[in-house]
Amino acid sequence: MSMYGRDPWGGPLEINAADSATDDDRSRNLQDLDRAALSRPLDETQQSWLLGPTEQKKKKKYVDLGCIIVSRKIFVWTVGTLLVSGFLAGFITLIVKTVPRHHHSKSPPDNYTLALHKALMFFNAQRSGKLPKHNNVSWRGNSCVNDGKSATGTIFKDLAGGYYDAGDAIKFNFPASFAMTMLSWSVIEYSAKYEAAGELNHVKDIIKWGTDYFLKCFNHTADTINTIAAQVGSGDTSGGNTSPNDHYCWMRPEDIDYPRSVTQCSSCSDLAAEMAAALASASIVFKDNKAYSQKLVHGAKTLFKFARGQRGRYSSSTEAALFYNSTSYWDEFIWGGAWLYYATGNNTYLQLATTRGLAKHAGAFSGGPYYGVLSWDNKLTGAQVLLSRLRLFLSPGYPYEEILRTFHNQTSIIMCSYLPIFTSFNRTKGGLIQLNHGAPQPLQYVVNAAFLATLFSDYLEAADTPGWYCGPNFYSTDVLREFAKTQVDYILGKNPRKMSYVVGFGNHYPRHVHHRGASIRKDKIKYNCKGGWKWRDSSKPNPNTLVGAMVAGPDKHDGFHDVRTNYNYTEPTLAGNAGLVAALVALSGDRTTGIDKNTIFSAVPPMFPTPPPPPAPWKP
Repeated sequence: MSMYGRDPWGGPLEINAADSATDDDRSRNLQDLDRAALSRPLDETQQSWLLGPTEQKKKKKYVDLGCIIVSRKIFVWTVGTLLVSGFLAGFITLIVKTVPRHHHSKSPPDNYTLALHKALMFFNAQRSGKLPKHNNVSWRGNSCVNDGKSATGTIFKDLAGGYYDAGDAIKFNFPASFAMTMLSWSVIEYSAKYEAAGELNHVKDIIKWGTDYFLKCFNHTADTINTIAAQVGSGDTSGGNTSPNDHYCWMRPEDIDYPRSVTQCSSCSDLAAEMAAALASASIVFKDNKAYSQKLVHGAKTLFKFARGQRGRYSSSTEAALFYNSTSYWDEFIWGGAWLYYATGNNTYLQLATTRGLAKHAGAFSGGPYYGVLSWDNKLTGAQVLLSRLRLFLSPGYPYEEILRTFHNQTSIIMCSYLPIFTSFNRTKGGLIQLNHGAPQPLQYVVNAAFLATLFSDYLEAADTPGWYCGPNFYSTDVLREFAKTQVDYILGKNPRKMSYVVGFGNHYPRHVHHRGASIRKDKIKYNCKGGWKWRDSSKPNPNTLVGAMVAGPDKHDGFHDVRTNYNYTEPTLAGNAGLVAALVALSGDRTTGIDKNTIFSAVPPMFPTPPPPPAPWKP
């Protein structure tokens, strides 16, 4: 009987049970078979069966990493290399950190940011009433805290607060409300730049000081009113009037002891609409403070209703005509209507602001030497820019498109008129544009134009538009910014006199500013009405620096007289400084920051109705 098996090395193995061969023969036969089998390649296991313990090859060791099996030797080398590399990296880092080296500081702020810090301080120096502890103007104190209380013939008994207009101690609501509107507009557009400069809370505090006061000047809780306070204090010295008032006397506001009259009006559309614009724009600034924002919106609605219902110019029968005479109220209707639309989203205000007849009355189609000049008196240009924004970003279409397109086209033409290649406005030899055609106090108009030019260029860039047309020629937005920069640079000292017209900026600036508080030394002496005249007429520099005040400016020949009594050169104003602040923040910091595209539209509903839902599925 024979049995067949399988040779473990691949060959056949036959075992014959009847084989009578001896063990030696069997052994020789096996050895022959072994030698035959060894002529074929053997794997590692087969070799280990044949080799003795001393002859066996060293078995490789492996490491199972779960997802892969690698040689232990490779694994050890890899881990070791990583540990050594980590040690070296840590050692090098330690050396780098411990070795003394030069630290590169952040790049210094630009001139516009530096000037912005100072320009805002002017408003702190102009505050009336009981001052906050953080006012930071050492030579100012509480003043005129009883405004309204002793005034005869007025229903307004608490008129403390607000701002003095200029170098005097009069509170003119017309230019003051324009100043607050301009500041609010600049915050809405450039809040990120204010934040980067560390001035956002400061400028909001300045605006609130103004709006809190305006809420005292009418019954802000009512839906309908018939009178508002227009002015506190008096400055009429015509006809040889020697009664103590805010122009005849030269006193620190803290020392005023003469009666301060309150002027109120019941037919003052321009003033009421401008105050409405101030409250409406500020309501957007304070939209995160819901209660206060709603209070401002309600007050703005009440004022605008009063403005539209009882027509008349506020200055037609008051002494304000001597200082801030209003030429019309039609521009305030467009301006106030636009701001109320942005604040409320109510289309009624947009319909009013885009009424063609209103635009015609405001002079939108008539041109003239002052067309395109934004000021405390005429807001048409500002309103056109403001409503062009709506067309650029929301494009509301019919029925607003026609007048919005007109405003947009006119804004483009106005921007062309600012460029030096056109001759709409003359320029001084030093390059200052003469928007008021050589009349005194030019800088307030220049800064407003610089702000609008920078803002419009930012509008175009945000709308992915690289420029605009002046006739057949296309101009880059860079040209507009360059215009704004040359004008503001002139004001900051790049002019023939090498003089900064912003007090405290640079080393060469006006030292005899026409300003009562700054010109009288703060001591324990109370100078009476005429006693302060010696300070007014002194040739010595002001003992107190009115930091950030932009003076009225040079004449049409780039000339400037640093004389305290010549207010046409040396007097600053609220409205002028508000335009300066707006222009500075627009030009400051990183250009890529741009405008805030959406905040101004927070209350504006969707321009087009939501499409209806799809019909229900059809069923047989």
